[in-house]
Amino acid sequence: MSTRLPFAFARDTQVAVDGARLILGPGATSNGIREARRRAGRPLQPVRETQAGFEAALARLYQEDGGGAEDDLSFDLEDAAAGAHQERDLLEDAEDAPVIQLVNQLLRRAVTAGASDLHVEPYEGGLRARIRVDGFLQTILDRSDVPVKRIVSRLKVMAGLDIAETRLPQDGRIPLRMGGRQIDTRVSSLPGNYGERVVLRILDRSSGLMPLDALGLSPAQITLLERLSAMPNGIILATGPTGSGKTTTLYSLLKLANRDERNIVTVEDPIEYDLPGVSQSQINAEIGMTFAAGLRATLRQDPDVILVGEIRDTETASVAAQAALTGHLVFSSLHANGSVGAVVRLRDLGLDNFLIASTLRGVIAQRLLRRLCPDCRQPHAPSPAEAAYFDRQDLPLPLRIYDAKGCEACNGTGYSGRVGIFEMLEVGEELRAGIDRGLPETELKHMALSASETLIGQGLSEVAQGRTSLAEALRVVGDVA
Repeated sequence: MSTRLPFAFARDTQVAVDGARLILGPGATSNGIREARRRAGRPLQPVRETQAGFEAALARLYQEDGGGAEDDLSFDLEDAAAGAHQERDLLEDAEDAPVIQLVNQLLRRAVTAGASDLHVEPYEGGLRARIRVDGFLQTILDRSDVPVKRIVSRLKVMAGLDIAETRLPQDGRIPLRMGGRQIDTRVSSLPGNYGERVVLRILDRSSGLMPLDALGLSPAQITLLERLSAMPNGIILATGPTGSGKTTTLYSLLKLANRDERNIVTVEDPIEYDLPGVSQSQINAEIGMTFAAGLRATLRQDPDVILVGEIRDTETASVAAQAALTGHLVFSSLHANGSVGAVVRLRDLGLDNFLIASTLRGVIAQRLLRRLCPDCRQPHAPSPAEAAYFDRQDLPLPLRIYDAKGCEACNGTGYSGRVGIFEMLEVGEELRAGIDRGLPETELKHMALSASETLIGQGLSEVAQGRTSLAEALRVVGDVA
């Protein structure tokens, strides 16, 4: 008989066995303690934990099981699709049907790998599942013997989608837990040639926001962010492609701006983190709750600071500018290639130059670079071709730079984790006058940023410090001044 307690029993009785230790949560029951000692058959050393400590111990003890056991599953049982759209713990699946076990294992592997997305893709030969880790997709399942439709239906049931409708795209969400971690997933289904493809965006609500220096910001950039967040009015924008960390930066700004004497209201799609002391609202375009409508409504809530998830149309841009003119501080994200590119994008959305000049306070353009694995990175002296990149940006040439190799620690990729690079623009008097005169992007850029402050300059600085490779910096940023 196994000495370890079943996960659901350990969770409910707040008792877990870890070797010779008996881990007790604040709500530990005598029944759980008796059963743990009976199974162990030897004395156990009691260890009292807080609720957070107990949940962390549970996750550590149980989450490593079943991660790679897809090959052991057979699919001759009927899938019981009960309990739809309720929060479910991914560690509790020992008695479930094989389809449910497989879906749980895929979700569990995605969460434990720190993936941002899980792709479930039917194709002619069966089903493939991939996870996006550090911006790259990795295959975790590719089998021809799985019941594709039942697996897709299971995910749709969990997300509260209509399983009878297979011809239209659908969106939903799955609230999950994994031990003590709260996981929220946004689910999108799309009809395809061989069945519906499902993509899940994974949001780990319990991970919390990282401190600014952990994001990759320099002390000077942190000082600038603190100054921007303390401004009484205006618009502060974060720009970059999807998945570049714009939302994390905006939330960090909100935390800096969050003081008791300020009323902070957000309009988001979706709400990715819970912020104490902040009123957060969810967009629902189907019933008319758009970013513009939500922004208008927040202006009647006596706000000091407003976060708009994204400015994506003329109406939202116009309302945000009017809010800034009437004494509010507005944070938002915008799709643009660089910090100065945000000015051009606002012009494209129909804002007049004088309005941009009078409301825009700062722009943060950012990208995420994969960090080199410290265990296997390989140094070498820069070649003439590599040195030319530093020369073009007037940056000092390092004695050595590093390449990715790949080892067991980094799963053969050569990289482990990511670090942010930031191009920050503060709109001063000279730049404000240039925007008002309608100067083009190239002139504004030369006026506002030195070579080392641009994204490629920041990327090459990371290369010089050995944190990433030149190939990675050029892949993400390109060789653009």
